[in-house]
Amino acid sequence: MLTGKNAVVTGSTSGIGMAIARELAANGANVVLNGFGDPEAIEQERLNIELEFDVKAHFIEADLSSPQATRSFIEQAAKTVGSVDILVNNAGIQHTDRIENFPVERWDAIIALNLSAVFHGTAAALPLMQKKGWGRIINIASAHGLVASANKSAYVAAKHGVVGLTKVTALENAGNGITCNAICPGWVRTALVEKQIEALAAKQGLDIESAAKALLAEKQPSLQFVTPRQLGGAAVFLASEAADQMTGTTLTLDGGWTAR
Repeated sequence: MLTGKNAVVTGSTSGIGMAIARELAANGANVVLNGFGDPEAIEQERLNIELEFDVKAHFIEADLSSPQATRSFIEQAAKTVGSVDILVNNAGIQHTDRIENFPVERWDAIIALNLSAVFHGTAAALPLMQKKGWGRIINIASAHGLVASANKSAYVAAKHGVVGLTKVTALENAGNGITCNAICPGWVRTALVEKQIEALAAKQGLDIESAAKALLAEKQPSLQFVTPRQLGGAAVFLASEAADQMTGTTLTLDGGWTAR
């Protein structure tokens, strides 16, 4: 389906990003990975993708909290694989606290990585896509890009910003073969969410699995976590011909969270 396409996935050394990279590779795309982690583990994952799916996989380290580093990363990715046909902006971090107690440095860090990096990566990739007359930008937003929760001011602000940026990107490129859409997951049991489960368990005196169920019950009517592979499948769909006229939208995978 995506044979011959080159995909760049930020924050893809584990979790959601890795699952998306693997699903794109499974459908024929070469992939560029990016993120933090143990170098040996990252290299093994990169090699696994090449061996399992018979595509090219590369890893490029970059600090996406830096505007120039983000733009340079996209340029380097294009030189490495020949083009950037699909850009998945996934990298993100989290911190929770009330607004009056929210550390300024954490606010700045979350906005820089969760929102500004999406802008800078998109700005660097668009000319490459415009030259080819084809491109797919897929922004991993969140249910928190559509609704709010207490104690998550920076994350909610950033993800709402990503949804807005998605719409502007779509409008500016409508009709020229480039689409931009956002995927808005609900609870996915990633390392970030696991920390919230642990905090809830400690606060309420629960075991981990009971805390996980309590977390789901508060927001997600399905009472089931979204899986990273499901998000990968959504990204593959948005990159496919079936989604040629789908742009500026939010694709929610949230177990009914935002239907309330």
